[in-house]
Amino acid sequence: MAGHSKWHNIQRRKGAQDAKRGKIFMRHAKLIYTAAKQGGGDPDMNPALRTTIEKAKADNMPNDNIERAIKKATGTLDGASYEEVTYEGYGPNGIAVIVHVLTDNRNRAAAEVRHAFSKHGGNLGETGCVSFMFDRKGYIVIVDKEGKVDEDELTLEAIEAGAEDIEVVDNVYEIYTMPDDFEKVRNDLSELGYDIEEAEVTLIPQNYTELDKEQEATVTQLIDMLEESEDVQDVYHNLKIAE
Repeated sequence: MAGHSKWHNIQRRKGAQDAKRGKIFMRHAKLIYTAAKQGGGDPDMNPALRTTIEKAKADNMPNDNIERAIKKATGTLDGASYEEVTYEGYGPNGIAVIVHVLTDNRNRAAAEVRHAFSKHGGNLGETGCVSFMFDRKGYIVIVDKEGKVDEDELTLEAIEAGAEDIEVVDNVYEIYTMPDDFEKVRNDLSELGYDIEEAEVTLIPQNYTELDKEQEATVTQLIDMLEESEDVQDVYHNLKIAE
């Protein structure tokens, strides 16, 4: 893969978001709404909804909030209607950035994303201008907190389950799958007793770009501003954040 721990980038993002619990719940609610709207409100029959609920619960989102989002989507509770939009562009120093938005006001979302790029020396581009630099993959993380995981055994079990690749960095096992194989690999590893720390279908950069500290700071300011928007669900980029 890219030769850099995506988990390190995720940990940085989660650490920065810990103080923004209300916004995190709102983002989960939107994702649950969209998954239920597209595939129905029964998690047992809707894998996408099941995954979004699991992620929401991992962030301690109350069950009442989860049920309310599902009811809105299935028409049993009045609420806003959301649409998904993806923006692409270049951040400062040529870093590729993809912004996934889920919003009930497309004009507001576009203005906020455009403003963030402009303020930090980036350029919002056309659809497809940077997405070719990313691959859509299933991504599963197992953290060996107690040093009990047998690397060879886990690697073999992951591959047998359908994993495409596995990387190990400081007792963190990062497992990559094709999107269609993601559910099976995650379920198989969970049934084998592995404690899964993170699991999602996401965009993985084909290559990461490393910058010096000053340049990195300007890019992270852009990423932080984008993630502060209530409409922004995910920000994907190819910046290699220093360890």
